[in-house]
Amino acid sequence: MTRDDIIALPNPHLRQKSHRIHVITDDIQKLSDDMTSAALDWEDSRPHEISAALAAVQVDRLERVVIVRADFDNKKTRDFMTLINPEIVKYEGDLVADFEGCLSVKHIYGKVPRYTKVRVKALDLEGNEIRFKAEGFLARVLQHEIDHTNGIVFIDHIRDTHDAFYTLDDSGELQPLNYDTSIKDNTDLWG
Repeated sequence: MTRDDIIALPNPHLRQKSHRIHVITDDIQKLSDDMTSAALDWEDSRPHEISAALAAVQVDRLERVVIVRADFDNKKTRDFMTLINPEIVKYEGDLVADFEGCLSVKHIYGKVPRYTKVRVKALDLEGNEIRFKAEGFLARVLQHEIDHTNGIVFIDHIRDTHDAFYTLDDSGELQPLNYDTSIKDNTDLWG
């Protein structure tokens, strides 16, 4: 798969709940590999961004599979962890608003409130249950991706549209968008 296989709003599949995986087959392994290829191809086309994670729905597969980058700080580390049927079992810490973007919401970034800590359970590709605690950026990424498996996109969490939406300029800096003129009237921003 390539970045062209990543669907974007207004594709209605992004608003649907994904199905649980009951048996981990070779097809699921291939899906994980394909998602990694698509995420890295997208990243290779973006000089100022990393592909932090991807949910299967974003490559138009309504299955509860998420890949998460192993190292957010080093673009040369191109490994991803696969989580099958991931769910947040506990939210902890504070609710903090910070910037998020999404491969399926083209050119738009926004300040989204998320918990600073979460406890997650999932299956790995061998079918073993894994449980772990995530903090900081990883906690944010997991909440974002698990939302995807439930048909929720990050912009759904933004209530106050004043100074809420941003885009990247040519130097990789976030610049505010005027919601009324830039987003409502410019449908090409949504893909």
